[in-house]
Amino acid sequence: MSALYDSLMRFAAPEQLLRDEPMAAHTTFRIGGPADWMFFPESEGQVVAAMDAARALGVPVLVLGNGSNLIVRDGGIRGLVIALGERMSEVRVDGNVVSAQAGASLKRVAAAAQAAGLTGLEFASGIPGTLGGGCAMNAGAYGGQLSDSLVDARVLLDGAVRALTRKEMQMGYRTTLPLRRGGIVLGARFALEPGDGAAILERMRELNARRREKQPLNFPSAGSVFKRPEGHFAGALIEQAGLKGASIGGAQVSPKHAGFIVNTGGATAADVLALIAHVQREVLRASGVRLETEVRIIGE
Repeated sequence: MSALYDSLMRFAAPEQLLRDEPMAAHTTFRIGGPADWMFFPESEGQVVAAMDAARALGVPVLVLGNGSNLIVRDGGIRGLVIALGERMSEVRVDGNVVSAQAGASLKRVAAAAQAAGLTGLEFASGIPGTLGGGCAMNAGAYGGQLSDSLVDARVLLDGAVRALTRKEMQMGYRTTLPLRRGGIVLGARFALEPGDGAAILERMRELNARRREKQPLNFPSAGSVFKRPEGHFAGALIEQAGLKGASIGGAQVSPKHAGFIVNTGGATAADVLALIAHVQREVLRASGVRLETEVRIIGE
């Protein structure tokens, strides 16, 4: 791994690279073993250079945003984690177009739109993720999703950075071309509609109040664990199977919203994964519906 360090130090500063970094500090679930290396790039060029360096050395790479839709196993991650965060989080407004880098939080992007009197991203104000990760999975809530207003996204795909239009992104329910092909969203632009800033802010507050009322935001989690099955709601199926409050170790099916699994304190990834498997078995037995996970599960 010293070869990777030497390669990265050709274009980055030592403080941008951490070794044996606990992933529990970088996921909203607060679980996960250590990553061999974690790199915090400051530009698109550094992302490309880091990917090239890792590829040349045969080092596996994981790209991380806010870690909000992620379960990292207890053995951690071998190789390099590229964390797109504060160092790549610029947000700009030009007319009715909001542009943002991958590391900007969706909350911050929505706030910038509101401050400019632009409507269309209110739903995103409470999503606990970054622009890059949100675009890669076409994040959505309360009837809205990022594909509704996306103009284009800058994506590192097949070794080159290019702008992909909304059509080229092939955005579906929690899926996009970059997500399926291992691309990295580096930034995006959204075309929004003019609106009243006060009304937009009130709508954001209303949606966030609904989120606080219905979701267990007082415990660490990865958000909604399961995809919505066709014709059903995952949370309702789990509740009907009598699993609200079920727990294994420090992992618990939230008594507040059965679609969430929370870390009540000291949970391990093994606890969470065992509880997910238990929920899937019991829901299948009770309803005949096979639940698929929405969260990404990675690591050793």
